[in-house]
Amino acid sequence: MTSDHAAGIGDHAADIDRHVRVYITVFVALMALTIVTVGISYLHLPVPVAVTVALLVATIKGSLVACYFMHLISEKKLIYAVLVVTVLFFVVLLALPVLTVSNTFGIHDGIHQ
Repeated sequence: MTSDHAAGIGDHAADIDRHVRVYITVFVALMALTIVTVGISYLHLPVPVAVTVALLVATIKGSLVACYFMHLISEKKLIYAVLVVTVLFFVVLLALPVLTVSNTFGIHDGIHQ
């Protein structure tokens, strides 16, 4: 075995160790955020505040999973563009009920004319 080959194996092992440490760190962060979510449920916050905080924590957890376990953190710009478009469509879909509840989105019934 040559010294170049041995150095390559050592570099590969160090690279694997680094990835394992990152995965364990992300796992610990996800567990901590899960504990935070459960802890927040015991605070008896007003519903809008509780939902906002829960969505914030869920967004952080989802981002960690997508970036590290789905390997999106090292992807090309096209993947990020698709992800941004998906998030924009999701936000629009969430906003549609809010816009249509007050009948100001171009929906008019014949009773109120």
